Amino acid sequence: METIPFRLLVKDSLDAIAILDDKLEILTYSSTFLNQYVDSNYSIQGEDFISIVPNATMEVETALQDCLKGKVLSAPETKFILPNGYSYWTKWKIQPIKDNVGHVSSVMVILEDITESKKQNDLFLRAELVSRTGSWEVDLQYNKLFWSPMTKIIHEVPMDYVPTLETGINFYKQGYYRELITELVNNAMVDGTPWDTELIIVTQNGNEVWVRAKGETEIVNGNCVRVSGTFQDIDKQKKIELKYNETAERLKIATKTAKIGIWEYNIGENELLWDDNMYILYGLKKQDFSGVYEAWQAGVHPDDKEKGEIEITQAISGEKEFDTEFRVIWPDGIIRFIRAIAKTERNELGVAIKMIGANWDITELKSTQLKLERNKESFLDTFSKSSIGMALIGLDGRWIQINQGICKSLGYTKEELYKTTFQAITHLDDLEPGLTLMQETIAGKRAGYQLEKRYYHKDGSLVYAILTVTVVKDIYGHISHFITQVLDITDRINSEKKLKELFKVTESQNESLLNFAHIVSHNLRSHSSNMSMLTKFLRTEKNPEELKNIHAMLLDATNSLSETIEHLNDVVYVKTNVTENLKSVNLLTTIKNIENSIKGLINKYEATTVINVSKVHQVKAVPAYIESIFLNLYTNALKYSDPSRKPVLNITSIIKNKYILIEFNDNGQGIDLKRHGSKLFGMYKTFHKHKEAKGIGLFITKNQIEAMKGTITVKSTPNVGTTFLLKLKKG
Repeated sequence: METIPFRLLVKDSLDAIAILDDKLEILTYSSTFLNQYVDSNYSIQGEDFISIVPNATMEVETALQDCLKGKVLSAPETKFILPNGYSYWTKWKIQPIKDNVGHVSSVMVILEDITESKKQNDLFLRAELVSRTGSWEVDLQYNKLFWSPMTKIIHEVPMDYVPTLETGINFYKQGYYRELITELVNNAMVDGTPWDTELIIVTQNGNEVWVRAKGETEIVNGNCVRVSGTFQDIDKQKKIELKYNETAERLKIATKTAKIGIWEYNIGENELLWDDNMYILYGLKKQDFSGVYEAWQAGVHPDDKEKGEIEITQAISGEKEFDTEFRVIWPDGIIRFIRAIAKTERNELGVAIKMIGANWDITELKSTQLKLERNKESFLDTFSKSSIGMALIGLDGRWIQINQGICKSLGYTKEELYKTTFQAITHLDDLEPGLTLMQETIAGKRAGYQLEKRYYHKDGSLVYAILTVTVVKDIYGHISHFITQVLDITDRINSEKKLKELFKVTESQNESLLNFAHIVSHNLRSHSSNMSMLTKFLRTEKNPEELKNIHAMLLDATNSLSETIEHLNDVVYVKTNVTENLKSVNLLTTIKNIENSIKGLINKYEATTVINVSKVHQVKAVPAYIESIFLNLYTNALKYSDPSRKPVLNITSIIKNKYILIEFNDNGQGIDLKRHGSKLFGMYKTFHKHKEAKGIGLFITKNQIEAMKGTITVKSTPNVGTTFLLKLKKG
């Protein structure tokens, strides 16, 4: 039995204590218990404990009954919510009180307020959840590894998972990251060195996750007894960081490759920042540039300064965006053409505070444009003034454009010829051979043709002529029209010598026009037609939305024309400056473009192509050359395919040191290298009886590859197939 002093001690205790008899009725209690857990101003002595305490659950009652049997127990933590709404967490402690003979006569219940620690623990768990930060600890004395719940969540293991030091290490990605964490842990155990690093783990579900691991040691008597730390999931932000770095690096490579300079002008501070490419564009050294607006103006050509200042002022005022061209003078007197664009940043009041822009050198483009314009003028001048009849003919046989030479030879006016077709004035006996050649040309079996034929003069007489027809293709490789030359040989038909001389003239002019037409008409005609059509639409269209669409299409057409001119520039300069004009060309894109351009031919032969070329493989090349090379390889493979089996083309590429090695394999007729190997790449050398074999394709291909500092070799077996091995510098 408890004594009176004991009861008084309980009464005055600062802890929440209640003494219960063997019927679980209250014998005595502390004031703290009454105030905190019962919320009553009256005596509760003799009251049933279970009924008077609101959170005394069945589990608590069972624990009390067990205690009466002599057991010392702790019931689960309980959350109390009083009538006034106040809530707190309590930890139960229950122990028996024995009499003088050792029998359990009563039970002491102690309720410990753990609200603050519970809140702190809850806040800690919330912080873990928000930051996805877990904790861990290695007890080296007992060789045990503890993971917090969040650490287990990050590893994607169940909550009952029991890690070991070995299994914990094995979660790190095999190779560099696993070796690194092993080294860091070993160093920590040896000399107590802490660590804080970013690593990759592979979760139990096989997911790669970036984590930040921190660790430190506990040293006792010079020995490491414990290693502990935190473990944070940083996968999302790390991947964003890596993606940003990757994008930034690509931009840096792109601007460097394209020789685009980036600049930033702080208007209020008059501070002008340039990247490295800007100094190259202006022929300056960093130490010679003061970084102010006036320093930029000093390099601008005097005739362009006023224009530049006006356009800068307009951009700052918001009148128009900065988009201009001007000339700069290098310190050594060289003049270069520069294209510049910029965006103006403004504050919340609309005041311009900064301009960010780009510059690039368009000197070669300007030169090419000038040459193309001159060539165009020369062609039109030759076309209109030539004594030889020349005409542009549509696929339907109608005249598109006629020069005076045609009219003179045939006796018709231009207006009269425009109302008819060339078939209508062709001699009946010569009509079928000409139409056959024309259809073969349209079908892609020949690039053009030449033949002698007779026309009906307006007065009914016959005109004997040599007709030369050249194909003009659009940018997609489709025939758009023909360039024809009609050489009147009526008065000289019986003069063999004169005929030969005139034939040489015709042949020479044809070759010249063929080369020019291939470049100009193939690359520019479709642009000209497209822009002409859009311009007509622009003049007649009234709908604002349609006008907006037409403007967008005009911009696309202009950009496409600029790209075409760049390719033509490569062709113009390749003989003299090929190594300086090499560009980084995407191999897979080029191959796909070639396939698209000859899709009809591939379908015709029912060919299968297998392309194992990485989308990141780039080669240093002239775009026009690399397209020509693959076009020739494709068409040869199809042209000389084995009739007994469907063509299969395999294209692969690998990187070796500073080169890209390309393998182009077919299952065609093959080549007898013992017989033809020494002259395989010779000019006008053919190795199969094929009506279109001219012996020029491989000769051109080899010269183009060698011009780009590359090599080409071949392996071939008759009736098995051929493999071309190309080696080009990596882009």
